[in-house]
Amino acid sequence: MRLPWLRRWLKFNAVGAIGILVQLAVLAALKTGLHAPYMIATAIAVEAAVLHNFVWHERWTWRDRRGGSVPGRLLRFNLGNGAVSIVVNLAFMRVLVGRFHIQYILANLAAIAAGSIANYLVSDLFVFRREAS
Repeated sequence: MRLPWLRRWLKFNAVGAIGILVQLAVLAALKTGLHAPYMIATAIAVEAAVLHNFVWHERWTWRDRRGGSVPGRLLRFNLGNGAVSIVVNLAFMRVLVGRFHIQYILANLAAIAAGSIANYLVSDLFVFRREAS
């Protein structure tokens, strides 16, 4: 493929699609199965997806960018993508579920979509940034 950014974007979205399943499964298990409050369940589900996504982005999406240490990239991923994901997800959930009473899984899907582009940019420019040569 002659467009390396497009290939990376497709990989990012493939990992993200599986991460969505992880997030929704954890959210449903906590909210429906354990009757956790939806905001707490959302925060925990987001972190589960963030950790899942980091592993696969590290091994596949950005495997060509190995500058720095894995713990350093994990910290940047949590500070960047994790922060974007938590803020967007909790804000959307509070408004869509708390205010408009939209079903929590549908609201969470909307939140995930809203944060997707921001998360790609944070990953590409901050977490897995090109190292100066």
